[in-house]
Amino acid sequence: MTGRRRPMTRIGDLLPDAARGLGLEDELKLSRAMATFEAIVAERVPAAAGTCRVLRLDGFALVVEADAPIVAQELRIRATELLAAFAASPAGLGARELRIHVRRGGARV
Repeated sequence: MTGRRRPMTRIGDLLPDAARGLGLEDELKLSRAMATFEAIVAERVPAAAGTCRVLRLDGFALVVEADAPIVAQELRIRATELLAAFAASPAGLGARELRIHVRRGGARV
């Protein structure tokens, strides 16, 4: 060993290349989209936090599941605001549409 160290690299900067190498790039994008949307909902619609989740990215549409009709209604009312905040984030991936579905079979426990 020469005593020289390589510069430090943030783990977050390494993840995209590692995910691509493992064939997990789409899963990483979805995971980031899910976490970003969850944070946006918690900030802008606190009553809906924990009662909705991103299911998938469908082209330029963000597909979200709500646990109850009242949650879906609130998300639809705030869709423009939520979508603008999501699209402006690095995980937004150019999303232009928010599709909201009510979970069938009742709320999660």
